[in-house]
Amino acid sequence: MLFSIVSPIYYGEKMLEELVSRVKQSVEQITSDYEIILVNDSSPDNSWLKIKQICSVDSKVKGVNLSRNFGQHFAITAGLSLCKGEWIVVMDCDLQDRPEEIPNLYKKALEGFDIVYARRVVRHDGFFKRMSSKFFHFVYDWLSGTKTDSSISNFGVYNQKVIKEYNKMPEVARSFDSLIKYLGFNVSAVDVNHDNRAEGKSSYTLVKLLKLSFDVMISNTNKPLKIAVGLGFFMAFVSFCLAVYNVVSKYLGNIGVEGYTSTVFSIWFVGGILLMMLGIVGLYVGKIFDQVKQRPIFVISEKINC
Repeated sequence: MLFSIVSPIYYGEKMLEELVSRVKQSVEQITSDYEIILVNDSSPDNSWLKIKQICSVDSKVKGVNLSRNFGQHFAITAGLSLCKGEWIVVMDCDLQDRPEEIPNLYKKALEGFDIVYARRVVRHDGFFKRMSSKFFHFVYDWLSGTKTDSSISNFGVYNQKVIKEYNKMPEVARSFDSLIKYLGFNVSAVDVNHDNRAEGKSSYTLVKLLKLSFDVMISNTNKPLKIAVGLGFFMAFVSFCLAVYNVVSKYLGNIGVEGYTSTVFSIWFVGGILLMMLGIVGLYVGKIFDQVKQRPIFVISEKINC
């Protein structure tokens, strides 16, 4: 099989028929040997019912229903675990990723690239989403010492050997794009058009975005721990200097009345620093705890045409 198109579905009921239609029109310009894998991430609407209807009339469309809501990146992983294509396309279901760009991405891949990303020249997202994305990439680049591009997301064409290596990684703190970047391989990007969301609004709330950001940063860099260590040494040095100052001032008679405010302030300040550092360590320990349990990262409750 030449092509597998994997799309995680969440609140996609009203967009699925158009998504499948446009994907088929685009991919059939290249080949008739393909599959479309729709992974329902326990969407609260009737997305799974719609997927079953589409699968009943088109055997090239395969439906996967997860047992509960695991999250976008886990749903992508579930789809990738089943795909058979030589080339795999990953795209969202909201039609902001334009299926019409697939032939352009594949054409670039044939030049000798294992991964070809879709680079969104002009993003049709809200102000908050654009700014939060840029802020995340700025902080992540600083912590990890790498250079990422906020205009690139999951949408792209990936060679089967890339996905094969991706499926070997059992990380619980999962982010598709960061794990793909870790693998390396020959990478390129193609400028694409980015559309407005076809229906509704993004399911990523502020809380979900923050959780994903923490997961990605903690699972890919230990720099926060190094910062905590450096801050601890700095606070120890400042405390030593203050102690020397107070001893000298006492014997020189510069301290008439022992201070209360400075003492309380120092205790609260140092206590806050300690709690912050313990929190950072706790986040890493928590991720280790999640990983060593070795629970499955997704559970499939039902498959159609697979």
